[in-house]
Order: sequence, then C-alpha cells, then structure tokens
Amino acid sequence: MKKILMIATGGTIASKGTADGLAPELTSQDILHYIPSLKDICEVETLQLCNLDSTNISMEHWMMMANAIEEKYEKYDGFVICHGTDTMAYTASALSYLVQHSPKPIVLTGSQKPVDMEITDARANLLDSFIYASSDDACGVQIVFSGKVILGTRARKVRTKSFQAFTSINYPSLAVIQDGRKIQYIHQVKAATAEFYHKMDPKVGLLKLIPGIDGDYLRYFLERNDAIIIESFGVGGLPMGERYHFGEAIEWGINQGKTIVMTTQVPNEGSDMTIYQVGHHLKQYDSVLEAYDMTTEAVVTKLMWILGQTREPAGIRRLFYTTVAQDILYNESR
Repeated sequence: MKKILMIATGGTIASKGTADGLAPELTSQDILHYIPSLKDICEVETLQLCNLDSTNISMEHWMMMANAIEEKYEKYDGFVICHGTDTMAYTASALSYLVQHSPKPIVLTGSQKPVDMEITDARANLLDSFIYASSDDACGVQIVFSGKVILGTRARKVRTKSFQAFTSINYPSLAVIQDGRKIQYIHQVKAATAEFYHKMDPKVGLLKLIPGIDGDYLRYFLERNDAIIIESFGVGGLPMGERYHFGEAIEWGINQGKTIVMTTQVPNEGSDMTIYQVGHHLKQYDSVLEAYDMTTEAVVTKLMWILGQTREPAGIRRLFYTTVAQDILYNESR
C-alpha cells in the first residue's frame, strides 16, 4: 500500500455552519472519519497546516505547503492537500513552480459542500484524490475534482456552486476517475528528483481593463508593484490615443525596471498581440511580455516565482517563456 500524507488547510470541505455563515472548523482527522473506505486504498497520515477559508490564503501559506512537502518528501509516496476552492487554482499553480519535476504526486482537492452534509461532493473528491495519488504513474501537481485530473498550471474555477467547479484551460485533463478507477489520457514523464524553491515576490499586481480606462490606473499599479499583469480584451492590446496615456505609463514602468505582462480576459485560446494595431505596437518593448495560452493564475504565480529568483530583465524573460509543468505551449523562440 502507498503511504500518503494528507495536508489540511481548511476550506469548505472542513467547514461547519455558524451564525455568520460557513467557516472551517473540522480537523484533518474529522474529515477522514467520513471516508472509511480509504483504508482499502492507501495508508494515510495527516498534517493540519492551517484551517482557513481559502480567501485568506496568501503567498506565505504556499511557502508553508511547499516547505511541509519538502520536509516530508522522503517519508511518503504522495501528498493530498485539502484546500478551499476559491483560490485553489492559484495554490496549484504556485506549488507547480515551488516544487518542480516532482516524481511523486501532489494532489489538491476540496469541495463545494462541507464533508458532513448529507448531499456533498466532498467524500467523492477525497476518495478520487487518494485513488489518483496512490497510482503508480501519478506525478507532479494536479487538482482532482469532480472526477477530473487537471494540471496545476491549467486549472480554473468556473462555477461558484455546482459540483463541476473546475476546468482545464487550453490543455486537456490528464485523467478521469470513474467508479473508483483511474482512466489516464495523458502520461507524464517522471523526473528523477524534485526541485524545491524557497523564494517568491508578492509584489505582483493584476489590472483588469474595462472600456474607457486610462493609463493613470496602470501608473498607479506600477508604482506599487514589481510586476503588473494586464488582463486585456480579446487577443490583447491597450487603448490608443492621447486621452488614454498608456504609452507614457508603459515607458515609465520600463524605465523603472518593472515587468509588464499582457494577457487576456477571455479564458480560452489565449492572446496574440500581433493581430491588431492596439496590440502590435507593444511588441517593440522587450520588457513587455505576452502570456499567450497561460492562465492568469499561472501568470501571477510564475511571476512571483521568477522575481524570487532574478531581477535581471533577460533572465525574467527567459524564465517566463520556459515551459514549467506545461504552463505555456507557445514559446517565442519557436
């Protein structure tokens, strides 16, 4: 039997009703009480890392999770992290950069309803996660939810209440779990050893464009962050013309050594700033990067990881376009 460490962090799966709404109160042992059939799948030990609504999860908690995995790595065959759904995609992406090339599976899961409810997705999601984490060919960071196995760098929450809360963006699901059996669609190549990182930069901001917005907003964000991601419209671009001042803000940011990344608000198919004039003119700036098919969650956490490793513009650009855990399929050198 495989030996799996369950790391509990809170979330809906661990919540109980209070006068002010649901709040995480159940411990890891409380949660396991509802999954008695686990004893037939694997040997499970638990670690209660924190007990938070995932709205309260931050970079410090990602580091705690990565450090706990590194500390326990040799003792276990895999890891299952119980996590709230609201920021689970960010955590899955962050762990994909903090723990790279892991030959052991690191699975995140949670639920839309608490585990102690009569009608809940929690018990099925947990069982599926341990089934996947116990399989011989599982490796790397994934989310297992509603029967789907999704790469950590490709996951996004797309429903607020329904059980099918997560989807894979611009990449197929790796596998599905049906009737307690894993059906693998994509086989990942296992590396020999995991590579752990210990630094991230939290000063990464996200600016979502709306019609009529001007460059003063971008300047404000650039003054307060080391990197800014701009979620643009369609395939990507910035409003042009004197009234918008985006060009001035971009040049000011570049002169201050800031990193600027263009991405799209549209979930599927990615950006391509060469198509329209509003995007094409931005390609002249080496310090303006393009996210292409990456998720916003992956762009945010990858930039935090990159800026924790280097501040040199060429190094930032090289790492950004280096594929990690299938986070970006397009590469500007291709």
